[in-house]
Amino acid sequence: MGVEAMIAVGIVWGTTNALIKRGTLISEQHKNERRKKSLPLSNEGSRFDWLVNYIEEWVSLLCVWQYSIPFIINLSASAGFFLILGDSPISLAVPVTNAVTFAATAVAGLALGETMHLLHTLLGLLLTLSGVWLCITSS
Repeated sequence: MGVEAMIAVGIVWGTTNALIKRGTLISEQHKNERRKKSLPLSNEGSRFDWLVNYIEEWVSLLCVWQYSIPFIINLSASAGFFLILGDSPISLAVPVTNAVTFAATAVAGLALGETMHLLHTLLGLLLTLSGVWLCITSS
């Protein structure tokens, strides 16, 4: 596997990062709606209420398909990244993949309508992609 695989993993990670963020926001909206409809709880509880709440939060988050599907795709790309590390020098694989992930996250975030400083984002993308180009051409 070569640089193309690194770029592909970076694109998948970056795109799914933006989608996971959106899925988290949707999950938060659902949670707020459930809180409005539920009855108030008593203040008495067990020592493990924090654990139960933590598990409930994760389960409810995973039940939101806008979160869970990009999350599964992101984890699949992570498996691909570990395969890449077996065939490529880490000094090339990590910077290239992470830089492409940053760029793809920015582009996907813009496509999803996130607000950001466009000039700063474009400058960051230009510098990041220049660094990736340097890494690829120097190896």
